[in-house]
Amino acid sequence: MTWCVVGSFEDDINKFQRKTVNKMDKIVRKVSLEILKSVVFKSPVDTGRFRSNWQVSIGSVPSGTVAYQGTETIGERAGSKGPVYEATVAKSKGTADSAKAGDVIYIANNLPYAVRLEEGYSGQAPAGMVTLTVQEFASTVKRIGAEIRRQ
Repeated sequence: MTWCVVGSFEDDINKFQRKTVNKMDKIVRKVSLEILKSVVFKSPVDTGRFRSNWQVSIGSVPSGTVAYQGTETIGERAGSKGPVYEATVAKSKGTADSAKAGDVIYIANNLPYAVRLEEGYSGQAPAGMVTLTVQEFASTVKRIGAEIRRQ
């Protein structure tokens, strides 16, 4: 009697590969969105222009600035969510959601005073936004990886 399990084994390997790639893509998407949310959340708010200028792109650094729409900022400050935070995350979600494992994802703010704010110029974000988010990166990836594994 001869058993032929090669086809079944090959199918199992292909299924595992597809499932793994899908999970990796999900992790990349969720991590990139969480990083964006973290940077925007930590961004100081005066007029809302800085917070609204965070941009996400895949494969190349975003250029230019975003025309500020004058979204209401009353009560919105670093460490709070409000209309500017929500609008900024919403406008970049589509880009973040299209990311795949292996993509280079850029999150940038091209306003001329962005570096000053990162270096602590604003009392709302004395330790910056990007620096703090980078420090949280490993725990963010670990948390999201655990969430995806449970699915």
